[in-house]
Amino acid sequence: MAVERTKPAPYHLEGVLEAGCDEAGRGPLAGPVVAAAVILPFYRDGKNYGTIEGNPLFTHPRLTDSKQLTAKQREELRPLIMEHSLAYGIARVEADVIDRINILKASILAMHQALTAAEQMLLTKIAAGQTPPCRLEHIIVDGNRFTPYTSIEGAVIEHDTIVKGDSKYISIAAASILAKTERDQIMISLSEKYPQYGWDKNMAYPSAAHLLAIKKYGPTPHHRMTYGPLKELTLF
Repeated sequence: MAVERTKPAPYHLEGVLEAGCDEAGRGPLAGPVVAAAVILPFYRDGKNYGTIEGNPLFTHPRLTDSKQLTAKQREELRPLIMEHSLAYGIARVEADVIDRINILKASILAMHQALTAAEQMLLTKIAAGQTPPCRLEHIIVDGNRFTPYTSIEGAVIEHDTIVKGDSKYISIAAASILAKTERDQIMISLSEKYPQYGWDKNMAYPSAAHLLAIKKYGPTPHHRMTYGPLKELTLF
């Protein structure tokens, strides 16, 4: 008997301009870590911030944790999220920075940059009269680690970290899909320059083929040299 999947909730704090954040690419041996932030449309005090009625982000049956979806399903959802969210932002932090500051700090840095990009998109929409004036008030983050984010206007925004948040809240689920699809596109593009590593298939995760290619051809400038299999190369 199939277990019915619980649909993620629209908001953690209803009636609040809330951004959901997630990242993709903490585990791979090469390439950037990519983060996304998504702000959903909402109503407050009789004002419509974005389009809610009939918005597929609130009704789409597959909008959930990106890891539960196929690559094709994620790619189908990506333009829907971009079109129907109130605002979104995507950012990347490269392998050399990951090596310098560690993957946790790099992931949080990418999420901060994605939040700034989402805020900038929101300001553009406000200036164009596409949405009433509003500002980021709250952040929800997948996982259990984050550092305070300071908005474009200089305010420290309150946040909550939520374990498995990408399966609990639509904005985090949407962010996970944007981050994953963006990173996959980056690795497929890099694979054209470095086909021997199979990044278009393994996305730079430590598959047997990827590890064998590292041993045979050595690392590229996109490899994370502080990660185990790469770090071992510098010990000899």
